[in-house]
Amino acid sequence: MISETTSTDPFAPLPHDARLWIFGTDRPLDASEEARLLDAVDSFLDAWQAHGKELAAARDWREGRFLMVAVDESVAPPTGCSIDALRRLIQGMERELDVEMVGGGPVWYRDAADGGAVRRVSRTEFREAAATGEITADTSVFDPALVRLADLREGKWERRAAEGWHARLLP
Repeated sequence: MISETTSTDPFAPLPHDARLWIFGTDRPLDASEEARLLDAVDSFLDAWQAHGKELAAARDWREGRFLMVAVDESVAPPTGCSIDALRRLIQGMERELDVEMVGGGPVWYRDAADGGAVRRVSRTEFREAAATGEITADTSVFDPALVRLADLREGKWERRAAEGWHARLLP
């Protein structure tokens, strides 16, 4: 894992082209669950390697729902096996915390009617809410499919539904 910086952005030392993974939870975690998840991820990242080379990686936790992991591929690129190890860690934490973080293709958005709370719904539920006007082109949505840190830094993670792939789900 990369060394700590004085910045509040844990990704500050990483380049724009760093590889990014975003895992969103199906429900908010309580403080104890959050601590267990982040402790496990920190321990994993401290020892994360690809073919015996330490990976320069960092993580962030946002909105009480999103785990982000980034790695500087110019230092040492992650391999299929090292990426699988990350996924196994996340899947193990899913079982331990009884939470879903991998798969399913859900949609996350801010519910304006509930003070901006983050909601997770299926694509079908998102379409239905859009059809009734509960969700509009201006609804703030999250895109966990980003793969580069530059996209996160450029504001593509949270934006209006009309500005991303979510637009296909709007009427």
